[in-house]
Amino acid sequence: MTDTTEPTGNHSPTASAPRVHLDNGGGAPLHPLARQALLQALDDGWADPHRLHTEGRRAARLLDGAREAVAAVLGARTEEVRFTAGHASALRDALVGTAQARRRAGGDVVVGGTERAAVLHAAAVAAQAQEGERVVVGVDRHGRVDPDAFADRVARPGVAIAALQHANGEVGTRQPLSTVHEATRAAGVPLLVDAGASLGHDVVPEAWDLLAAHPADWGGPAGVGVLAVRQRVRAVPPAPEDADPWAPGGVSVPAAFAAAVALQATAADRAAQDERRRLLTQRVRAAASAVPDVEVVGDPDDRLPHVVTFSCLYVDGEALVTELDRAGFAVGSGSACTASTLEPSHVLAAMGVLTHGNVRIALDRSTTEDDVDRFLAVLPGAVRRVRDVLGVDGL
Repeated sequence: MTDTTEPTGNHSPTASAPRVHLDNGGGAPLHPLARQALLQALDDGWADPHRLHTEGRRAARLLDGAREAVAAVLGARTEEVRFTAGHASALRDALVGTAQARRRAGGDVVVGGTERAAVLHAAAVAAQAQEGERVVVGVDRHGRVDPDAFADRVARPGVAIAALQHANGEVGTRQPLSTVHEATRAAGVPLLVDAGASLGHDVVPEAWDLLAAHPADWGGPAGVGVLAVRQRVRAVPPAPEDADPWAPGGVSVPAAFAAAVALQATAADRAAQDERRRLLTQRVRAAASAVPDVEVVGDPDDRLPHVVTFSCLYVDGEALVTELDRAGFAVGSGSACTASTLEPSHVLAAMGVLTHGNVRIALDRSTTEDDVDRFLAVLPGAVRRVRDVLGVDGL
């Protein structure tokens, strides 16, 4: 006779199943082709690419090939693409360097209200250095900046540079980039686009004067960033006396080469991955919305294909992350760019939506339908258990 007795005690229904990593924004697993490229480049590209000997020239060819590959995906010229020490440094140097180069035009820096912390901080530093001010343009409840307000502000005298993300990595909402870029070009103000959450996942943005991207987000290695600057834009590099002025001390050739290979691979299958992951995130949005007192945030349609964020009333974010981790699921919480603090998200606060019990999910290419099914099966119980502990269930 078959035993149908339910398990008792602390047994988790996912105890024998593998863990599922759903916190891939900004740090996805290394793409298989990137892993191969990294190993190859460790053998062939370990030397200093600025040296004239055979080993140095071999490394230089790998680095030049990586720049050419990234430029092809971006629709840029090879000489417009640089590798930097990381995504945050690319954003900082682009803002500070361009503001310095345009100091005669003014010192104000205009940014969107949901930019990542690195942009907001760098914008304040850049403006202060040029005796200007950081101007933050507000967003709606989906996290989308008001294009008319942005256009009005960049049209005023004294603006050195503007910055707007392609799409928000925390809630997925795309920004009205083309409209804003038309306004900044009319005003003669260069626009820095943060494509750190979108490149490799979404359509490649065309409307930009400077663009920063994050290889670790698309399955490249950590420790390298991408900065593209149109030839018409004047910007002062952070270390003009260095052999590599945009990456003082040089970049890792193997990391840059692997990043370029991963970007080519993700660009090649983006359309298929877009459809597959968009269906999965739609299921997550629908299931999360069915949990009592849970608000799913971000634009439901005009969005990144792989990102979902929802907030749970009467729930502590850290407690919910811990409960889901105990069940075998790694998710994010708090602000995507300052996640280690687990403080309320400045993005959600700017949107004017619920910030309690925030859960952020970013699906990788390796995330399966079964992974999502298992997560959705445990989510309502995890929320209920956290509320029970806090004594607020049923309020």
